[in-house]
Amino acid sequence: MKITVTGLRGFPNIQGGVETHCEELYPRLAKLGCDVTLLRRRPFVRETPPLASWKGVKFRDLPAPTRMGVEAFVHTFRGVWHAFRHRAEILHIHAIGPSVAVPFARLLGLKVVVTHHGPDYNRLKWGRFARFILRTGECFAARWANEIIVISTVIRDLLGEKYSRTDGVHLIYNGVNMPQRRTESTDSIARMGLAPGKYILTVGRFVEEKNFDKLIRACAAMTLPEDCRLVIAGAADHPTAYSESLRELAVRNSVVLTGMVKGDALQELYAHARLFVLPSSHEGLPFTLLEAMSHGTDVLVSDIPANCAVGLPADCYFPYGDDVVAALRRALETKLSQPPKPRAYDLAPYDWDAIAQKTLEVYERTFSPPRP
Repeated sequence: MKITVTGLRGFPNIQGGVETHCEELYPRLAKLGCDVTLLRRRPFVRETPPLASWKGVKFRDLPAPTRMGVEAFVHTFRGVWHAFRHRAEILHIHAIGPSVAVPFARLLGLKVVVTHHGPDYNRLKWGRFARFILRTGECFAARWANEIIVISTVIRDLLGEKYSRTDGVHLIYNGVNMPQRRTESTDSIARMGLAPGKYILTVGRFVEEKNFDKLIRACAAMTLPEDCRLVIAGAADHPTAYSESLRELAVRNSVVLTGMVKGDALQELYAHARLFVLPSSHEGLPFTLLEAMSHGTDVLVSDIPANCAVGLPADCYFPYGDDVVAALRRALETKLSQPPKPRAYDLAPYDWDAIAQKTLEVYERTFSPPRP
């Protein structure tokens, strides 16, 4: 089965939740016999020379502008045309912004699968026009995609309520790899000036909805345990006024900024954290939370619907309301006043091999839809 994939910047070693999702999923689908071509955005490809393939997935790097809000739009339409010219049997579009191209793809005769990773129009970084495009993409996916994959029950219910789309909607979660616990290894965190159990960790891009600024202010308003530090692992895709102000706030408050961290170094950060915190106002199904859970790390997250859908114990949530800083500070004080304790989470629904098999079944249904 010949699959063309678009809607993301690419992989490997490219920051982002959709990128992480695809980096895990498509090599597994290639092993299951799919002929996968993934269309990357050329400006985000860092390796020299550019890879032609990786773990069985073929790459085609297409030009794209680097202006936020335009890159996905332009790249996806180029990707649809590429899929048509190269006779893809299925076009898989990731995220609702790129899904504005769904009608164009259907007019060209392509069979289209869309993965809805979350209602991105709720992200604080977008202006009015960008939110209109994102809502339009969601609408086009709901009305014209052959099949839709959703990564959480929240998104599945949203499609049913807003668009009455229930047929051909498949709940397939994001996944997580169970780590080989690296409790003996502390080399990476030592290079960052950190000690096991002596830091609070958060991970993600420098965007407003992650609320890293509020986390810094909450930590600054309380007395942290001795030698305990706040660590933010991540970076900005594009320099913005918010990302620059966040960096300045972090420096003033002695926060450890690691930059983008991947691989063993990131897993070591998760494994040795006293507490993982995710104070977001918007998520789909956060990889960072699943990764922290896979290490048995204690977590504290906002009680937004996407996080609540994970089904954590009650003491792992704090109320997200008008005064996020105060609520977060109180929850942090409660957590940190207790002895550190490892957690045991049920991660059975988030197995990547099972996710790949379910995605293949969606492809088979798209290629040969069941008779009425």
